[in-house]
Amino acid sequence: MEQRREFVMLFEQESVNRRALCRRFGISPETGYALAHRYRQDGEAGLADRSRRPKRSPDRTGDEMEALVLRVRDAHPSWGGRKIGRRLRDLDHKEVPSASTITEILRRHQRIDPAASAAREQPQRFERAAPNELWQMDFKGHFPLARGRCHPLTVLDDHSRYALGIRACGNETEGTVESELKAIFRRYGLPDGMLMDNGSPWGSANAAHRYTHFELWLLELGVAVTHGRPYHPQTQGKDERFHRTLAAEAIGRRSFADLAACQRRFDAWREVYNTERPHDALGLATPIARYRSSRRPFPETIETYDYGPGAILRRVNDTGWLSFRNHPLKLGRAFIHRQVALRPAVPEGCFDVFFCGHKVATFDLNEAAP
Repeated sequence: MEQRREFVMLFEQESVNRRALCRRFGISPETGYALAHRYRQDGEAGLADRSRRPKRSPDRTGDEMEALVLRVRDAHPSWGGRKIGRRLRDLDHKEVPSASTITEILRRHQRIDPAASAAREQPQRFERAAPNELWQMDFKGHFPLARGRCHPLTVLDDHSRYALGIRACGNETEGTVESELKAIFRRYGLPDGMLMDNGSPWGSANAAHRYTHFELWLLELGVAVTHGRPYHPQTQGKDERFHRTLAAEAIGRRSFADLAACQRRFDAWREVYNTERPHDALGLATPIARYRSSRRPFPETIETYDYGPGAILRRVNDTGWLSFRNHPLKLGRAFIHRQVALRPAVPEGCFDVFFCGHKVATFDLNEAAP
């Protein structure tokens, strides 16, 4: 203001070279004459900064559309401009603004945290080619209830990101997981394979303590089992990302009385996630647009597996050991009373041990018996 005041006072002097004066103050002649004109009209008030906002904005988003944008954002606080725009178009709204315009609306109405926005990174995406080729399953971190704790069990299709189940569990035992998974299998069918973490109840990539009763049950169903690399949660990146979305949009800081209240919230949010929420990794399509139920139905009774001709059959004893040609092999307690098959392997004297078509161990007769 002091510089502007000094400028206009000099500008109004007689015989002043006004263009030279503008150059000395580092402004254009047009700006200089405009300042002088404002000073003559409004005095010192005319020297204050003025908004650059135009008096008319024919392309500005209408108030009704802004209200719609804010309504969707308030219903889904973690959605950004692209998701909101896609959702409005899916609802057949006309003249939906661009994603960048929607983002600007959110900024103007203080719906975006600048620090959180700057911290976002674009992830690399890898996915299976078709639905049900692989499901990812894990427990999200448990949280307290008014009575007890909730352990959310999540199952996600790798290709479509379809949330097949979000179950409010009271614990993380094998029996609980198997019971919840049966209900999911009955509704959607069986996947070709499942990716899980390490440890109970899943099993482990560690060969010394690998198999659990739960894992063998999946193998009996014809579901291949793989485990993430120990201490590398990014192997299950889709489910990990899904957990962050679940925490932000469904759980947050809400208080839940019991598991039933959690399940009601999970069921309502799962429908929104699968059928309404545009997904960045799917080109803003919804997961249901890419998911199809499996053609492999869940069998209520598992038939005895046929190992075919040439298989050497053995039954594991009640301590988890089997014996072959006077050589013992420990398979673990999960195999108690189960039938396995041995087939010759290389080098000579080695045999691969199979359970329902899956290699579970190698028997080396060349090693001295204890």
